[in-house]
Amino acid sequence: MELTVGSRTETGPRKMNQDHVGWWPDLGLYVVADGMGGHNAGEVASHLAVETIHQFIVDTAAGGDITWPFGIEVASSIELNRLTTAVRLANRKVYAEGTRHAELSGMGTTVVAVLVSGDRMALASVGDSRVYRWRDGGLEQLTRDDTWLASVLGAKEAEQAEATHPLRHVLTSVVGTRDDVKPGAREEQLRSGDTFVLCSDGVHGRLDSTAISEVLQGTSTAPDRAARLVEEALTRGTSDNATALVIAVV
Repeated sequence: MELTVGSRTETGPRKMNQDHVGWWPDLGLYVVADGMGGHNAGEVASHLAVETIHQFIVDTAAGGDITWPFGIEVASSIELNRLTTAVRLANRKVYAEGTRHAELSGMGTTVVAVLVSGDRMALASVGDSRVYRWRDGGLEQLTRDDTWLASVLGAKEAEQAEATHPLRHVLTSVVGTRDDVKPGAREEQLRSGDTFVLCSDGVHGRLDSTAISEVLQGTSTAPDRAARLVEEALTRGTSDNATALVIAVV
């Protein structure tokens, strides 16, 4: 099963881009992180998170003797265990750096990450960056936002209220603000023709499901789709950094 990939990230109206995107097709790893914190702390948090996730996936790729600091979830595949452990290690790293350096205190980052192996995809998420799947002309959000709004209203009602609700940006979980975090996690079967979108809230905060579907229908390649999603978010007046990573299954 062949994958094609493209990504785009833009600063938008902010002074600094605190989003960070990383993808390594040889490992099957794709990550988007949206940092937060004063000065440049958000940028530090998002880069640390992506780097830590990448390093753990590299270290465990050969399948040798692995130390699992959080234990193994026996009901989950080894790939999902690798990914959720990587995210939790990223949380530990960001939290430790924030504790060690006063100028980084309180920094954090959202994370969405997928790990592809064969025709299976493991997904892990913390915060309100998202993974969508576009299949047979329909769009489905595969991650659940760690927001006050989603926890109280549910995913569909939260999307409808996002534009105007005063608590729409309040996160209930992010990487790096406490000593451990439990990522949302799931596994999916890949099908030829699937398209997956990983994006920060600078994109989905301005583009609802209908708008994202229209972009995916109107463009063909993964790089074009990623670029168009970000451009559309900027055109519609996003107030944040905007990042999209698109994976197309051929």
